[in-house]
Amino acid sequence: MTIADYNHCVDLHADGVFRFVMKHIRDKDASRDIVQDSFEKMWRKLNTIDGSKSKTYLFTTAYHTLIDHTRRESKKTTLSENEHDQAVPGAHYSDLKEILNRGLELLPDIQKSVLLLRDYEGYDYAKIGKITDLSESQVKVYIFRARTFLKNYIGKMETVI
Repeated sequence: MTIADYNHCVDLHADGVFRFVMKHIRDKDASRDIVQDSFEKMWRKLNTIDGSKSKTYLFTTAYHTLIDHTRRESKKTTLSENEHDQAVPGAHYSDLKEILNRGLELLPDIQKSVLLLRDYEGYDYAKIGKITDLSESQVKVYIFRARTFLKNYIGKMETVI
């Protein structure tokens, strides 16, 4: 990979990686740090990365950096910080995006990751498996479970609207 390829990769994929990380942790500053760390790791291995696989390498690096960050942060939280309302949305609530975001927060990290990579970033099952170190069938199962959970969490559309 050349420096020009690296700069092109930064221009093309910085926003997508930021969105992916931001959907997970909901902290702009931490998300920016994770994206920056991912690009720094990519820069350090510039000579060993194939330019055609730069996007996959970048998302894989961001995913692993995100997991490390999440593990570090989970050790810092206290019981009072973890208590939050997990109630099902009310009968007359109309902000579907907020309901979906709340539902995403309730998913296990691996399900959230594969679902975001598939539905938000548009990766195919094989690339998601490569990024997350899962088999293609495991990816499909996690996506199915995540979508089923979200469907049950939202409930009938009549109660949302």
